[in-house]
Amino acid sequence: MRQDKWITIILIALLCMLQYRLWFGKNAIPDYLKLKEEVKAQSAQNQNLAQRNSLLKADINDLKIGLESIEERARHELGLIKRGETFYRIIPANND
Repeated sequence: MRQDKWITIILIALLCMLQYRLWFGKNAIPDYLKLKEEVKAQSAQNQNLAQRNSLLKADINDLKIGLESIEERARHELGLIKRGETFYRIIPANND
């Protein structure tokens, strides 16, 4: 009977130690949950970057293939015009 008490006490102490390590030790449940959220955020960021990369690849392919896209970029980004063209800028009226 006395030996059964000691075994029970030892088992309860081991259970308490394991529970402590599970909740408060290194790589415990709170650490796991924090890392899980960080992985989720990093995955979302990676997805956005992958989408941006695919758009940039499409732009690169378009620039390699067609002259129209080069001309469009020159017009919009650099403000260039062809010979013989007339450039008109329409300025919106201020509504002050």
